[in-house]
Amino acid sequence: MTTQIKGPALFLAQFAGDAAPFNTLEGITKWAAGLGYKGVQIPTFDARLFDLEKAAESAAYCDEVKGICADAGVEITELSTHLQGQLVAVNPAYDLAFDAFAPPAVHGNPMARTEWAIDQMKKAAVASERLGLTTSVSFTGSLAFPFLYPWPQRPPGLIEEAFAELGRRWTPILDHYADNGVSIGYEIHPGEDVFDGATFEMFLDACGGHVAAMINYDPSHFVLQQLDYLAFIDLYHDRINAFHVKDAEFNPDGRQGVYSGYQPWVNRAGRFRSLGDGQVDFSSIFSKLTQYGYDSWAVLEWECCIKSPEQGAAEGAPFIAQHLIEVTGKAFDDFAGGSRDDAAIRKMLGL
Repeated sequence: MTTQIKGPALFLAQFAGDAAPFNTLEGITKWAAGLGYKGVQIPTFDARLFDLEKAAESAAYCDEVKGICADAGVEITELSTHLQGQLVAVNPAYDLAFDAFAPPAVHGNPMARTEWAIDQMKKAAVASERLGLTTSVSFTGSLAFPFLYPWPQRPPGLIEEAFAELGRRWTPILDHYADNGVSIGYEIHPGEDVFDGATFEMFLDACGGHVAAMINYDPSHFVLQQLDYLAFIDLYHDRINAFHVKDAEFNPDGRQGVYSGYQPWVNRAGRFRSLGDGQVDFSSIFSKLTQYGYDSWAVLEWECCIKSPEQGAAEGAPFIAQHLIEVTGKAFDDFAGGSRDDAAIRKMLGL
């Protein structure tokens, strides 16, 4: 079957571990291929699977990585820099928590941590180019998110300055990606300053409408916000360069709603689920993305508060495969048509 959207593919971050086969790229790619996946999205922040420093310095290492994946029977879909992108911009409220994502040498030093994160992002652009990739996925980070709810009233200019600073930090990175022929698909995600369409537009404006600033479309985060995830595709399809296939459900009641009352994931009104166990209308999503010409990968990101990752991964490949669309090359009513006859056309129009 020839499909426009490529897949199934798997984001490896949630499956990496210290035990085989999840502790090496060779082992985890063979495991993924055995489940039916044809592509893998590689986290650049997990040294068990990928050495970003080496990839930025050595074309031979990148060839080795490509060879390992090819031998397993999978392609590399994108490199993920979610954790490094997060650290490009961190509000002081999150300093201590996000230090855990950075090397000990920059802990307690926000400026050094930001510089490290920017360097990591730029190295990922070089590594992507060497791997023959044109897309990558990441986060924007957050300066304004602690001020999401406007009480007490936000001082004038606070949000504008936060996005202006995001633009100042990200534009040089985006320039570097464009120079390497790679774009960044930002995952639109609560906790980031870019968490919906309005904030993506603000970010894009701050980056001068940069050609390399794209979207990693993930409907699960829109379900939890009660945002119309199908209309989002209508609005921003020309900026979607990556697709996380992740399910979610939102079940508000008399006790909690969108904010979910600080409850653990299993008790939240909004929860991430394995594919097919939530409320996302994937048939409509695959149809709409296909309609608008999306031709990159459909990548499972597994995050479920109930089901095991092993079961979620095993069920994910056939789920995605069943949603891939073989694009038609003809109109359904072609049988009733005929060749163009200009004389007949003019006669039908009374001309």
